[in-house]
Amino acid sequence: MTEEAGQGGRLDELVAERRAKALALRQASAEHFPYSYPGVVAIASVRAQYGDLEAGAETEDSRRVAGRVAARRGQGGAAFIDLVDRSGRIQLYARRDTLGEAAFATLTDLDLGDWLGVDGTVVCSRRGELSLRVEDFRVLAKSLRPPPDKHHGLSDIELRYRHRERDLIANDQSRELFMARARIVSAVRSYLDGEGFIEVETPVLQPIYGGAMARPFTTHHNELDRQLYLRIATELYLKRLIVGGLERVYELGKDFRNEGVSHKHNPEFTMVEWYEAYADYRDEAVRLEALVAAAAEAAGPAFAAQAPFDPAKPWHRLSFVDAVAQATGIDLHAHADAPSLREAVEAKGLQVATEGQSWPAIADDLLSKYVEPTLIEPTFVLDYPIELSPFARTHRDDPRLAERWEAFVGGMEVANAFSELSDPDVQRERFASQQRLAAGGEEETQPHDEAFLEALEHGMPPTGGVGLGVDRLVMVLTGRTSIREVVLFPALRS
Repeated sequence: MTEEAGQGGRLDELVAERRAKALALRQASAEHFPYSYPGVVAIASVRAQYGDLEAGAETEDSRRVAGRVAARRGQGGAAFIDLVDRSGRIQLYARRDTLGEAAFATLTDLDLGDWLGVDGTVVCSRRGELSLRVEDFRVLAKSLRPPPDKHHGLSDIELRYRHRERDLIANDQSRELFMARARIVSAVRSYLDGEGFIEVETPVLQPIYGGAMARPFTTHHNELDRQLYLRIATELYLKRLIVGGLERVYELGKDFRNEGVSHKHNPEFTMVEWYEAYADYRDEAVRLEALVAAAAEAAGPAFAAQAPFDPAKPWHRLSFVDAVAQATGIDLHAHADAPSLREAVEAKGLQVATEGQSWPAIADDLLSKYVEPTLIEPTFVLDYPIELSPFARTHRDDPRLAERWEAFVGGMEVANAFSELSDPDVQRERFASQQRLAAGGEEETQPHDEAFLEALEHGMPPTGGVGLGVDRLVMVLTGRTSIREVVLFPALRS
């Protein structure tokens, strides 16, 4: 039952009452519902400056604040109102003999959820409550619908996601979470900017999707009369910028993948990808550790205890082949083709679909199902089989492997990195092998991209690159278990 349904069918009546009050306010004074209300300071700044006032103390200092009416009480010639903005809450103290009969009646007739602007003098009540004694006010907006119950919040979780504005009104923790997300994103940018990277923008609508193994969203451009794709990654365009000599670049923005929705998947998600010349995947592991530590600090101490790890500690490292062997008892090197690996999986009785699957698909499933959920502490899984890594350089010590890692925290992947493949001839061969997999029925493969190959033919220096899922990073840094909790408006069924 929603909070509106819980009002016993009185919602229409309540809305009508509030509409009547809004009409009366408009008719009574043109000063209400102003176009702007300049000079507002954050409630938290008032609290920070005057938090040490003693009980009963008064000042002559005036401050202008604004926010939603969250509570009201009082009787006779005095009234107390709690006003809330995104930074905090403060008590308003109003007196009839200060405001006058009409203004006092208007103030005390406000409803919960109304937006109010106040000029008031800073005082501290006899009970020790920091307050503003109201000298003047303006009604800034009328809330025609009653706010969600502040005590119970929104018990319907899906309603919280569909109507995030109601969740933010009712739930202080939700507001704090999304402010923490904003600080995390700012910290990511600040770290990369401070390390000499430049932020760039590449196309969201692409003629060829690439840079990841995923199904794209497809659209049609009428004027150009061509099929285009919402990007699944920014990788190939960013590496073309490395070819162009920009040397250190990153992009933080939306990617789109036409895949299932789960606790860790949303079809529209935020990624940051960075690429730097003269580095390899080992350098990028060190860089990711530093970036995550900076982001964790930015999230704030309130969330530090909720994260499932200590960002100051070094991350664990283990190889892909060893990780699968430890979890399943299967040596991937000993079962180097699809029939052999399929037979080994079936002999172990593992719950992995093998019929019609390629060797890379089976190997990846083994890691996803039997290794990934166990990696709670931050862990780099290194040195992937070459068949799973079409854009990574061949491992310098073992041609069966690629110089690639994926980073896992809290039982899910958060980042992916390569020593980037820079040889255009080898890249062309990798594209061809991907096309053979696609012809064999593999849905998620990398299409041939001739423009990218031509760029590589101009020469790309040694390069390390990383893709980091921002939504998942926010999840692990704030202790959340569902991506829907950290995306303001997640994808939902009709």
